Amino acid sequence: MMKPGTLILHAAARFLVPLQLLFSVFLLLRGHNEPGGGFIAGLVASGAFALYLFTFGAAVTRDLLRVDPRNLIGIGLFFGMISIFPAIFNGEPFLTAQWWPVMLPGGTEIKLSTPLIFDIGVYFAVFGSVMMMLIGLTEAEEH
Repeated sequence: MMKPGTLILHAAARFLVPLQLLFSVFLLLRGHNEPGGGFIAGLVASGAFALYLFTFGAAVTRDLLRVDPRNLIGIGLFFGMISIFPAIFNGEPFLTAQWWPVMLPGGTEIKLSTPLIFDIGVYFAVFGSVMMMLIGLTEAEEH
């Protein structure tokens, strides 16, 4: 049976988990042209939920996730697959990067791309895989 974490761990987890998740989104969005990307961002997000898991237990972590980790793996594979179609529809080679400028209110322009879609897929697949393993191992230990 898993013992609940200490008071310090409880306080630290409530503070660190949102920061880690925010950092994982930063790594995800920064990752195509600079170090980062979907894989490392998914691992950082998994680390945040692992901290929460070790602090509060598997049941509370599942409630916080609200989505079964297996579904996250499927969502990740889906995003990875749809990232190939824009190049095919434009008659270009498989997995050729496509970029679309998008104007936000206020005149700011951002560029959406197929590498970003692929990285989001990798993010969800890695996050779902690691969480499925961690939660499964923790639940096996608790029973």
